[in-house]
Amino acid sequence: MGLRSLSPTDPAYHQHFSGNRWQRDSAYHQGTVWQWLLGPFIDVHLRVHKDRDQLRTLLLTALDQLWQNCLGTISEVAEPEPPYVVGGCVAQAWSVAEFLRCWLLLQEK
Repeated sequence: MGLRSLSPTDPAYHQHFSGNRWQRDSAYHQGTVWQWLLGPFIDVHLRVHKDRDQLRTLLLTALDQLWQNCLGTISEVAEPEPPYVVGGCVAQAWSVAEFLRCWLLLQEK
């Protein structure tokens, strides 16, 4: 669904993006998954490996979210550990924009 903002091996890593406002703010950039970061990952992976099929599979899995929460959109963040519950804004423009940009990029020949 995206990339973690911090490695799970880092001592400052938070396993959950939940709780009261202070707890969520503390975890915001300490492991929380940012959905829009899948875009830059796809850019780099495509440049290095040139494997559109593998990236399409990844993107299709992530796009399942379009039908799960706020119909037709993608949330801001998700928890970094299973079951990867979404959080933050339920409809985040930059998350949707990156997924759409990557979808179009992967359709190119």
